[in-house]
Amino acid sequence: MTEHLLVVEDDTTLRELLSASLRLVGFTVTPVTTGTEALTAVQQVRPDLIVLDVMLPDFDGFEVARRLRHALPGPPPVLFLTARDAAEDRINGLTVGGDDYVTKPFNLEELILRIRAILRRVSGQQPDGQLVIGDLTLDPESRQVTRAGHTVPLSPTEFNLLRVLMEHAGQVLSKEQLLDLVWHYDFGGDDSIVASYVSYLRRKMDTREPKLIHTVRGTGYMLRRPQP
Repeated sequence: MTEHLLVVEDDTTLRELLSASLRLVGFTVTPVTTGTEALTAVQQVRPDLIVLDVMLPDFDGFEVARRLRHALPGPPPVLFLTARDAAEDRINGLTVGGDDYVTKPFNLEELILRIRAILRRVSGQQPDGQLVIGDLTLDPESRQVTRAGHTVPLSPTEFNLLRVLMEHAGQVLSKEQLLDLVWHYDFGGDDSIVASYVSYLRRKMDTREPKLIHTVRGTGYMLRRPQP
């Protein structure tokens, strides 16, 4: 089945280039220009992924992502595409539920690989039994996470990162290992995205004691089982 992408970009030349290139490699593409058009198109075509420019003529891509998360129970994954490369912009993009953040100018082949990596990790998870560590529960079948009985809303990438950490509980995973296990990058992905996602995951599900996600300086990250 062909994946359907929604491309939201107000620059006519770039929008047409992206749409043509993505169609050429086998995707179905719906191109739109504004945030308002994007919100309407999501309801109409139900895309598998959104390539979303941050700077739009009506409201920015971050606001589009926020509205999608409130309007839909399971919004499609989002890859932000932007010339804004400041750290606070990257964190903002991840905070509102983005699954990747690509800065302009970009390599088209790399962009396609990142799109495919997101689609693979969203659709490729096989249902297994629940993972339970302390008061944290992850259900791969329903894709629900709870901490102390409270639901923790996670984006697809956040969910997959937490699942990998829980599956390797007690084991230190390097940024490179997490890039491979969660993002499946085979082109040398930017490992700074790992630190950003770990930080945001902590803000969502590790706000109470005992803290479960730990940084091992100079090595990586681990999810530590609480002491009995």
